[in-house]
Amino acid sequence: MSFHINLSWRASDESANEPTQFCRDHQISYGSGQQAQGSSAPEYNGSADKINPEESLLAALSSCHMLTFLTIAHLKRLPIISYQDNAYAELGKNSAGKIFVSKIVLSPKIEFATEVEQQVLDKIHEKSHSNCFIANSLSPETVFEISTNK
Repeated sequence: MSFHINLSWRASDESANEPTQFCRDHQISYGSGQQAQGSSAPEYNGSADKINPEESLLAALSSCHMLTFLTIAHLKRLPIISYQDNAYAELGKNSAGKIFVSKIVLSPKIEFATEVEQQVLDKIHEKSHSNCFIANSLSPETVFEISTNK
């Protein structure tokens, strides 16, 4: 299985006049036909109104965790009414002194159709994390937390 995107960037006319600066805005076209406007984070001279790579990574992880969680809950016959996550990520330096995504916190709020014990919920989150393709692709140094809330 493989996945494809097309990323497109072009120098702006202003960057020719200012060789030390360049526009970081770009367009990402996904295999599904969806498109997104990207840039670097504002702290790295990007556009605040566009998606940055760190947000994209966080969204990919949150989405992957949710989809894995929904699958496990479905297999356990635990009907879910809604799932909402208010996740965040932090940058830090790894053991080699390089900047990386050092911490990710998922804060899903899940509404089940029936009562679910906290212990069961915790186990589903553990399984979801260990089976999420994106989580398995992150650095082992990344701290991963789930703030569980039904």
